[in-house]
Amino acid sequence: MSLAERYEEFMPPRDDEPVRALSDAQIQQFIQDGFVRIDRAFPRALADQCRAILWRDLPCDPADPSTWTRPVVRLSHYGDEPFKLAANTPVLHAAFDQLVGKGRWRPRPNLGTFPVRFPSPDDPGDAGWHIDVSFPGESSDPEERHHFSSWRVNVTSRGRALLMLFLFSDVAECDAPTRIKVGSHLDIARLLEPAGEAGLSHAELGQSGAALDRPMALATGEAGTVYLCHPFLVHAAQMHRGKVPRFLAQPPLAPAEPFRLVRDDGSYSPVEIAIRLALQEGRR
Repeated sequence: MSLAERYEEFMPPRDDEPVRALSDAQIQQFIQDGFVRIDRAFPRALADQCRAILWRDLPCDPADPSTWTRPVVRLSHYGDEPFKLAANTPVLHAAFDQLVGKGRWRPRPNLGTFPVRFPSPDDPGDAGWHIDVSFPGESSDPEERHHFSSWRVNVTSRGRALLMLFLFSDVAECDAPTRIKVGSHLDIARLLEPAGEAGLSHAELGQSGAALDRPMALATGEAGTVYLCHPFLVHAAQMHRGKVPRFLAQPPLAPAEPFRLVRDDGSYSPVEIAIRLALQEGRR
């Protein structure tokens, strides 16, 4: 049975209608702010199934908060069918087409890393502002090349088409929602342009302090909500001050072809348009 056929099992009855994707206003918001929120991007029933699988592998008891002794536990690369279904709903595929371009992205085989955050007074140690790097540096030392601090990002976002935040539990303001610097992708594009194809490393970006004066938004929502973010969006984790563990996946969407900032036919995606607008503004 195909993913599409399995997905239908989780959906309520509906009239025959086209798949809901993004409105013109949402696409404009993505270009300007660097992200768009899609409610009910995948069914709550799938979120419930996925959380049950994740709890199975966590070193604690869901019914006993005294066992929640760590502020964050990371679980990785679940390819079970509920995760594949959640990552590949018709609504999300339609939104990927609109933001990245039809045929220019690759479906997700899994949902990457789950940083499961628990209520805790302790600093999780990973709450700094950053953007996600996407390709290794060209160091001649294999050990250095695979060290995270040497990974890089460039102005055409080599290796990453979108940053995505999948909410697998209800996330309120006290439940460690991801913090987002609104419009910061524009600052990062201008920062990356002089570095050319080689781009900048995680360490170099961390020293820039770029975009930190931008307004902040919180990635809150019900289970089944997905935030689709520009790959240059500055974001950060935070301490969990609520009562219920937060389950979130943060996979990249991989490109099927490189982004291009010069296209003869003018068929720019919103991701590319945002970068081009940022660079044009920077030259004024």
